[in-house]
Amino acid sequence: MSRAVPPTARGLTPLDPRRGGVRTDGRVRGWLAGIAVAVAVAACGSAEVEGDGEAAGEVSGELIVFATASLTDAFDGLSEAFVDANPDVEVVFNHAGSQTLASQINEGAPADVFASANLAQMEVVAGAGNLAGEAEVFTANLLEIAVEPGNPLGIGGLEDLADPDLVLVLPAEEVPAGQYAREALEAAGVGVTPASLERDVRAALSKVELGEADASIVYASDIVASDGRADGVAIPAEHNVVASYPIAVLGDAPNPAAGEAFVAFVLSGTGQDILAAHGFATP
Repeated sequence: MSRAVPPTARGLTPLDPRRGGVRTDGRVRGWLAGIAVAVAVAACGSAEVEGDGEAAGEVSGELIVFATASLTDAFDGLSEAFVDANPDVEVVFNHAGSQTLASQINEGAPADVFASANLAQMEVVAGAGNLAGEAEVFTANLLEIAVEPGNPLGIGGLEDLADPDLVLVLPAEEVPAGQYAREALEAAGVGVTPASLERDVRAALSKVELGEADASIVYASDIVASDGRADGVAIPAEHNVVASYPIAVLGDAPNPAAGEAFVAFVLSGTGQDILAAHGFATP
C-alpha cells in the first residue's frame, strides 16, 4: 500500500555512515522511454527480492519517501512492485519541488528516503549532515516543450517561446526544472517573459493541460505522465539539459532498513524498467 502526504508535514557501493555526499559516477546510456514493464509485479511475489542489485530480506512498517514531483507516477509504480515484494510495508509519499523537500528534511521532517531532481538539493541535505551515506544517481531526464494536444499554435522549438502573444509558464527558478529550463533557453539564445512561475514542474504542466497556458518547459517524463493531456515538442540535444536524479537514505530515518531496501529496489533491474516505462533514462 502507498499513500501521499501533503508537502508540509545499496546503493551500488555500501553506505558509509561517516560521510554524506553525492556519488555521480556512471552516465546516461540511452533513452529508454519505450521499454515495457512486464517484470515488476509478477516477478515479486514474496518478501524477498532477488536479482541484480536488488534488496533481499524482510522489511516492514511505514516507509516515508520524499520524492520530487516529477517522480510521482513512476514512484507510484515502483511502490506497487516494492510492496508486492514486501507486503508488510506501507509506503508514504511526500511529493513536492526538490528545494521544498530539502528544506523540510533539514528542518526535521521525518523521512526515510530523499529522491531529488538535481544534485544541488541533495548536496543541501548532505551539507546539513542529514544523509546516512552517499547518494546514488539512479535515473536521468531530458526537457521537452509542453504544448496543448495537437500543438494548435505550431510551436516548433524554443525560439517560438519568445512570441509575446504566447502564454508561457515555467517552473520557478529555484525549482530544478525551472533552473534546467533557463539553462536550455540560454543555450538557445532565447529570451522569454513567463506569464507565471509555478511551484513545481507538475504545476507548470497542469497549466498547459487545463488550457490556461500555451506552453511550458517540463521533463520528458512529464509528457509521458500527461497521457495525452499535453503533447511534447523535442528540444535539440545542443540546447537540452540532462537532469540527474540522486537518491539516498536519510541519517535520522525512522525505518532505515526499509529505506535501504527501497533504494536498492529503485536501483535494481526491475526498478530501472519501471522508471524507463515512465519516460526516464537509466544512469
